[in-house]
Amino acid sequence: MSCIKGFWDGEDQRKIYSCPQCRETFTPRPVLKKSTMLAALVEQLKKTGLQAAPADHCYAGPEDVACDVCTGRKLKAIKSRLTCLMSYCENHLQSHHKSTKLKKHKLVEPSEKLQENICSRHDEVMKIFCRTDKKCICYLCTMEDHKGHDTVPAAAERTERQREPEVSRLNIQQRIQHREKDVKLLQQEVEAVSRSADKAVEDSEKIFTQLIRLLQKRSSDVKQQIRSQQETEVSRVKELQEKLQQEITELKRKDAELKQLSHTEDHNQFLHNYPSVSQLSEPTDSSSINIRPLRYFEDVTAAVSKLRDKLQGILRDEWTNISLAVTEVDVLLPQPEPKTRAGFLKYSREITLNPNTAYTRLLLSEGFRKVTYTLHPQSYSSHTDRFTNQWQVLSRESLTGRCYWEVEWRGSVVFVAVAYKNISRSGEESVFGRNDKSWSLYCYPNRYEFRFNDIKTPVSGPGSSRVGVYLDHRAGILSFYSVSETMTLLHRVQTTFTQPLYAGLLVGGGNAAELCKLK
Repeated sequence: MSCIKGFWDGEDQRKIYSCPQCRETFTPRPVLKKSTMLAALVEQLKKTGLQAAPADHCYAGPEDVACDVCTGRKLKAIKSRLTCLMSYCENHLQSHHKSTKLKKHKLVEPSEKLQENICSRHDEVMKIFCRTDKKCICYLCTMEDHKGHDTVPAAAERTERQREPEVSRLNIQQRIQHREKDVKLLQQEVEAVSRSADKAVEDSEKIFTQLIRLLQKRSSDVKQQIRSQQETEVSRVKELQEKLQQEITELKRKDAELKQLSHTEDHNQFLHNYPSVSQLSEPTDSSSINIRPLRYFEDVTAAVSKLRDKLQGILRDEWTNISLAVTEVDVLLPQPEPKTRAGFLKYSREITLNPNTAYTRLLLSEGFRKVTYTLHPQSYSSHTDRFTNQWQVLSRESLTGRCYWEVEWRGSVVFVAVAYKNISRSGEESVFGRNDKSWSLYCYPNRYEFRFNDIKTPVSGPGSSRVGVYLDHRAGILSFYSVSETMTLLHRVQTTFTQPLYAGLLVGGGNAAELCKLK
């Protein structure tokens, strides 16, 4: 009543009052009275009590275990009894709580798989565990198929093994904690990699911008110097040109006067005027004029071109290191060595030979990928990186990260090697494999031999004219393979590389080797 009155109080301005239940309107506002019939009904219910019908959620659904005692629509079972293989709802379970005998029955969580506890052969409850066959059986099975086996009550076996799930759970929880820690660490790595990459991009842009500005400034300086020198030289030429022009004018005037004087018939006048007319001024010194065949600022262009070539060479050489430094970033553990040639080819590198390192009797061809021994010295310029008495050559590109390349060879002996850049360039200690700065596979027609620090290791494997080399610089793995229709491992090195490596080749008389194109 108070609720309806409060609702109508808010409707006083409209003077129209509607029933909150049936929405019928009244004018004027009616006076509310107590419903005596409803009040009597409520009082009666209070005295007798109301037996509420089970809520829908108490009935068994398709995925629930139903009570085996309920008739009609069955309620959910809350317990199952192993002895009689029946499940009970809360109402029908009351007898188990009241009866002294039934209280001893084993009750478990409701299950639809109670029949699995009955022996399919003897129709008896399986209360025994056979340790020999690791399965539950009934007491009749112990007298037949499982006679003489190691058997114990299932409850005793459960008690003994109860600890095992706890130990397993503990191990699982520990693994979960470790994995969660690993996930967190990896997330931190992702964030660190992203931060580092962003900073590297920002710093690289600044550095390249500085280089561009430096080149622009140098370009402006050269342009300014050329224009300044042009202005100076043109000014000097014009000044000399003007003096010569004045001298020409003066000479022409003198020539005219002499001509006129030569036609004078008066001897006295001729002799009187001749000394002054014939007297000439000092000639302009023109010995400094040195006319060259149209080469003035061409030398500047040549110097700038030479600078460009040097910068291109530096960028080419250093770009490999920059690119490798980028690809060497590896957050995770080293990748396992590939198992197939297709797997190796994913890490293939295009490698060229450095003519500044080649022995003078080695001819480089095929775009600096092939090396051949010759009897005639090549016209290489003098260079500190050149091998002076060994038939060897190193690659231009430094090798870090994971790399793979192949060498096709012919002849009596070829060394396929990798070496540090600071390997000696002369003497026996400069030979690949005879020092601690190079690792070399000696390839002969019918055998192989590996050398490091002048220690020989015989290598067995199928002969092949092609050798594959796999390098994982970070993991310290160097592997040599015989490559034909299949790949056969010849020798693997596990060490620690402290510097970038360079591919090396040594070819003897009449021999040749080529770094293969793999892409």
